[in-house]
Amino acid sequence: MHMRCITAMPRSLAQFDSIGSNTIKTVFAEGLSAYRAGRFAEAEGVCNRVLETEPDHADCRHLLGVIFYQRGNYAAAVNHIALSLKIRPQNLQALKNLGNALKALKHLDQALAIYNHALAMKPDDAEAHLHIGKLLMGLGRLEEALDSYERAVCLRKDCAEAHCDKGNALFELRRFELAIASFGDALALQPDYVEAHNNRGNALVKLERLEEAVASYDSALALRPEYAEVHSNKGNALLGLNRFAEALSCYDRAIALQPELAETYSNRGDALYNMGRFQEALASCDRAIVLRPRCAEAHSNRGNALVGLADFEEALASYGRAVAIQPDYTHAHFNESICRLLIADFSNGWKKYEWRRQTNIIRDERRFFAQPQWTGSDEVDGRTILIHAEQGLGDTLQFCRYAPLVAQRAGRVILEVQKPLKALMMSLPGIAQIISFGETLPAFDFQCPLLSLPLAFGTRIDSIPADAPYLFAPEEKRNFWRDRIGRHKNLKVGLVWAGAARNRADQQRSINFDCLAAVVQSEGCEFYSLQKGQDAVEQLRNSPLRDRVIDWTDDFQDFSDTAALIEHLDLVITVDTSVAHLAGALGKPFWLLNRYNTCWRWLLDRDDNPWYPTARLFRQDSARQWAPVITRVCAALHDHVRRFGLD
Repeated sequence: MHMRCITAMPRSLAQFDSIGSNTIKTVFAEGLSAYRAGRFAEAEGVCNRVLETEPDHADCRHLLGVIFYQRGNYAAAVNHIALSLKIRPQNLQALKNLGNALKALKHLDQALAIYNHALAMKPDDAEAHLHIGKLLMGLGRLEEALDSYERAVCLRKDCAEAHCDKGNALFELRRFELAIASFGDALALQPDYVEAHNNRGNALVKLERLEEAVASYDSALALRPEYAEVHSNKGNALLGLNRFAEALSCYDRAIALQPELAETYSNRGDALYNMGRFQEALASCDRAIVLRPRCAEAHSNRGNALVGLADFEEALASYGRAVAIQPDYTHAHFNESICRLLIADFSNGWKKYEWRRQTNIIRDERRFFAQPQWTGSDEVDGRTILIHAEQGLGDTLQFCRYAPLVAQRAGRVILEVQKPLKALMMSLPGIAQIISFGETLPAFDFQCPLLSLPLAFGTRIDSIPADAPYLFAPEEKRNFWRDRIGRHKNLKVGLVWAGAARNRADQQRSINFDCLAAVVQSEGCEFYSLQKGQDAVEQLRNSPLRDRVIDWTDDFQDFSDTAALIEHLDLVITVDTSVAHLAGALGKPFWLLNRYNTCWRWLLDRDDNPWYPTARLFRQDSARQWAPVITRVCAALHDHVRRFGLD
């Protein structure tokens, strides 16, 4: 995602001291007045008349240089200001303006020398420090730029521009908290400083304080509603909040104001992809690439859209182009891994999947250890290995199956998992110690992230360790829930209709409880809610069908309670969330209501799954509607109830 920090244009003009005869002084004053009124052509004409009479009029040369600078004719600006300085070498403002013109011509070393010369004349000139800071920023010499900005701030504490530019340097140095403070200082001095509002929003995005970022962007837009880049940046923040429709609106507004923003088209494609509008996403990414053919992000986002359209060969080609443009582009590598795993290219997919650890998907969860990562090749007999969970609860439930396999090769295995799973994981055989995040780690020799174990074991589609059950609820909890359920003749069915809203795919994978109306009215069944999450639970409790579903979820302390209840059910019907993995790990039959652009774990074009022998998949077709899925589930449930009765 491309985020634009905006820098205010430098103030390149200053006062002019008039010299010469009274007539020339009067004429030059008229020219200066015309310039200040924005009548540049008139001002230029006045200067030329003065120079006809007095060719060495330094102020006229200087003013002409500044006029040419404003018009974008930087070479002419350099020429005239240099002539002015030959006449009056100690003109500090002319020196700084010469530096500005040289900088505009990309003669950066010369510009830096001129600015330093200005500082030699007046070391406490805050504006010169500010100019040097901007130039050093352009050269990527960020620490030196920050030092210059700090000097400018010390000399001119009331200069909002210096505080803002200091914030920009801190932002580029990834010191986001300090950057926010500097932008705040700028805004305290100048509340209508649009660039400071925008750039503060950018720093807040980096800290994932997205709601605050949106507020900062709104403040900038209240001051300047037609600022395309701020609309685009606001869209990025909304995209991070999974508010895709609002993000799309911001991108559309930015493009309407400035149609050539390639990065905005790319991010717009990302928003459309997450809304399931894959063809439109593809078109938006293609437009980004037309505008900027070497935009790696656009090629990667294009690949995602093509995966949504099931054009996997072309998707892989797009990811390849992204990586060719930017070999270290982590998200392109990661997106390619997801595509390869989805099409069951495990040999390449697991290798590429290691790039996940460089992306923001798990960047905040990354662990850094002195101990080496076990890759499957190291001899670990008699050694201790720490296996540490990552990502979501479903990931841990799916891949903890590998921990006992590691235990067969190592002397001792320690498994670190999310706290809600700790009690349930105690049932894994061969594990020496189960700990939850935040507990003190014991000594170990090797470590391995849980989702790197398929690579370590060289897992192929035909070698998935799929024996189930491989998890079991604690006996005392199984007994408790057995007694609470009691004996029933009807088919006992657990239900889950929504995942965690923070998941980017949630709008596509989750459904409203009302969508299950036909299911919960099926005869011969007793339904039990396994649904957590306040909003989703409220859907049940506010439904006229609430009495058709038994809801004991308030009594669940952790996943071991959920598991214990599931062990006494006959079937689980769920959307793609952690309960699906839990049911599969328990060896319980489960039916997955699966979106069209499926998660890679469920693979393609099959209604079973090699990871879970008890799974049955009910997929959306290309129309991406849930109603046909529910119709098929109802028919299958009717048949299941009939066979259950015969048993």
